[in-house]
Amino acid sequence: MIVVLKENVEKEKQDQLVDWLKSLGLGVHISAGQFQTVLGLIGDTSSLDMDLVESLDIVDTVKRVTETFKCGNRKFHPEDTVVSVGDVKIGGGNFCMIAGPCSVESEEQIISIARDVKAAGANVLRGGAFKPRTSPYDFQGLGHDGLEILKIARQETGLPIISEIMNVFDLPLFEDVDILQVGARNMQNFDLLKELGKTNKPILLKRGLANTLKEFLMSAEYIMAQGNENVILCERGIRTYSDYLRNTLDLSAVPMLHELSHLPVIVDPSHATGIARMVPPMAKAATACGADGLIIEVHNDPPHALCDGAQSLRPEDYAKLVTKINAIREAIK
Repeated sequence: MIVVLKENVEKEKQDQLVDWLKSLGLGVHISAGQFQTVLGLIGDTSSLDMDLVESLDIVDTVKRVTETFKCGNRKFHPEDTVVSVGDVKIGGGNFCMIAGPCSVESEEQIISIARDVKAAGANVLRGGAFKPRTSPYDFQGLGHDGLEILKIARQETGLPIISEIMNVFDLPLFEDVDILQVGARNMQNFDLLKELGKTNKPILLKRGLANTLKEFLMSAEYIMAQGNENVILCERGIRTYSDYLRNTLDLSAVPMLHELSHLPVIVDPSHATGIARMVPPMAKAATACGADGLIIEVHNDPPHALCDGAQSLRPEDYAKLVTKINAIREAIK
């Protein structure tokens, strides 16, 4: 249920209403916009008298929300959420370029790539330290050492860093990582999501391999229900009947997620296609359809990459792509 307050309501009266609603055992999510304040009521509202609430002199309208996701629902929070990472802002008209290798391989490698992508226009550095791989015999990442190398690259370039966390027990290792990424395979790792919800760190949540948008938003709800509203949604392609690409990039998800939710939505064309030459056209299409950013894999020596070299752009190709992305952004303003 949402309660929309009238304009210029006295804070004392608003606080009294919120306290009363909380005394009924309801959670209250307050969204204070430029023109109106929306109270999102979370919990069992079946016994709440809508007519009584609507009759209050500070209340404009009361509506029931039928969707199962509440905190991430645009009805609860009409204005776009902007997630801040230092000076970098994601969402609300701000476009974020995240780039870097699939996996941290060495200090020399990650620093070289970090400098190149920053020069090209990237404002967040990605790099995997813990890698969930389909085969147990594939490279699994450098673990803790990989995170330490990633921090060195941050110190050298000033770029915030993002890396994937795979389980609750590793959370202390990520204390100094700027954005925590939840991979597609962990989208419904609810224990992990709940623990991440208890932090105040930005969480980049990737859509699962074959999950619906409702399931995707419900996973975000697990994080937000614990108090962490710094969630970034990432469309990275889903498993379909395609036999020439790694996945099918569902770009229709971008405007639909923006319609349903106030959370920023970025796109990962690298994992979606699995082929480097397919990344630029899909990145451009994602930009044109309103994505709030892109996360793209970049490697200085793709043929010898320890992980996902086939889908990684070379730094010079990434720089060319960024120029085209900026032109598209300018054109659709």
